[in-house]
Amino acid sequence: MTVPIITLNDGHTIPQLGFGVFLVDPQEAERIVSDALEVGYRHIDTAAIYKNEEGVGAAIAKSGIPRDELFITTKLWNDRHQKASAHAAIDESLDKLGLDHVDLYLTHWPTPGKDDYLEAWLALEEIKAAGKTRSIGVSNHQVEHLEKLLANSDTVPAVNQIELHPAFAQRELRTFGAEHGIHIESWGPLGQGKYDLFGEQAVAAAAEAHGVTPAQVVIRWHLQSGLIVFPKSNSRERIAQNFDVFGFELSADEIAAIDALDSGKRVGSHPDEVN
Repeated sequence: MTVPIITLNDGHTIPQLGFGVFLVDPQEAERIVSDALEVGYRHIDTAAIYKNEEGVGAAIAKSGIPRDELFITTKLWNDRHQKASAHAAIDESLDKLGLDHVDLYLTHWPTPGKDDYLEAWLALEEIKAAGKTRSIGVSNHQVEHLEKLLANSDTVPAVNQIELHPAFAQRELRTFGAEHGIHIESWGPLGQGKYDLFGEQAVAAAAEAHGVTPAQVVIRWHLQSGLIVFPKSNSRERIAQNFDVFGFELSADEIAAIDALDSGKRVGSHPDEVN
């Protein structure tokens, strides 16, 4: 199975399907990420606040996969936005991951109540210039946050990683991203278990029609919508199922029916409230 490759606005490329490790127990991270790498994933998304970078790094080291075949993302936490602290944070993450650079480094939340996300972004520009990450981007940034970065820096974020699933399709941010060359990454792509996406008729009918699971249908919706997506699971069977999404294609009608599920149902935290 060949994972589609997307070219970012800085010329670097990213696998469109990856594996996320949000809420993966640090004690289990090495085993779970090893399972994902054995299944075929080459794009791993972690973060300093997940506290499992060491397990991710151990799995990478054990895998024997050449570094240039992997795409590794980590993120700067909210209390490290000041320049000196941000530089220390990437060094700490690289040490835990056992790497000399990551492929993508993101500011995790804008924390608008502190109004220091621009300072964090300017620090990421320096971190990229130092060769410690190939690309830089943001997570959970809304249009007004992105506009501030664009007006006050020399770099357009390569990605914006946001909560996105059929019930919360984030069309305004997707439109803004398309207009400015910012690719959208979907976190919580299956609704995080807080919304019965799989029970929706549009999803269930497509799953039955193609002989696949509802999760595979939703992942396929993300892919065909041009989104970068990284589902997570602790189960090797589900990890493999979530990767096995290239043997079928949703029809235009099926895509439209799933699109129609958008009801603005955010299930995660609101960016304005995370400070």
